[in-house]
Amino acid sequence: MELTVYNIKGEDTGRKVQLNDNIYAIEPNEHVMYLAVKQYLADQRQGTHKSKERSELSGSTRKLFRQKGTGGARRGDINSPLLRGGARVFGPKPRDYSFKLNKKVKALARRSALTCKVNDNEIVIVEDFSFEEIKTKQMVSILDNFKVNGKRNMFVFAEPNRNVVLSARNIQRTQVALARNLNTYDILNAKKIFITESALKPIDEILG
Repeated sequence: MELTVYNIKGEDTGRKVQLNDNIYAIEPNEHVMYLAVKQYLADQRQGTHKSKERSELSGSTRKLFRQKGTGGARRGDINSPLLRGGARVFGPKPRDYSFKLNKKVKALARRSALTCKVNDNEIVIVEDFSFEEIKTKQMVSILDNFKVNGKRNMFVFAEPNRNVVLSARNIQRTQVALARNLNTYDILNAKKIFITESALKPIDEILG
């Protein structure tokens, strides 16, 4: 599969790059993409939620009412879950939501996600670029050139590019990522993915 290479002005350079069919032209597996996204979102959860159960509340354990004959529920002490301010039954406790996925499953999910993006014409190959200074206006200009300003965009680089990262930091819905750190959630979440020419090689090495 071939894609046209563009410059940061949004112009066709007249060159094309050959994409690895083992990454960008496979049969997408929706279930593994679901699992990879589920794992990513689970890893973001802090899991610090906590509510007190009956044994953890301070308060007298004296029985408030006799067991039968009142016409009401058979509640015990003042910490009863039936009462306002009482404990919670089976409340949440701190826990780890993360779970394991095999490396091959996660790699297949990323390949499936990239294939979906290519099929939807949401991947653009751009020439390598950098900024001499940190300037948000320069990044906004690139987005305007491709008519994607305001949409969810992701720029993928082979190596860290500090000036570009800081120039894009204050632009909503615009993300700068490294090829080695790509994950299924970010790929699927972006409406347009701009991959620099030099970033294609590390992607091939990791997923190919």
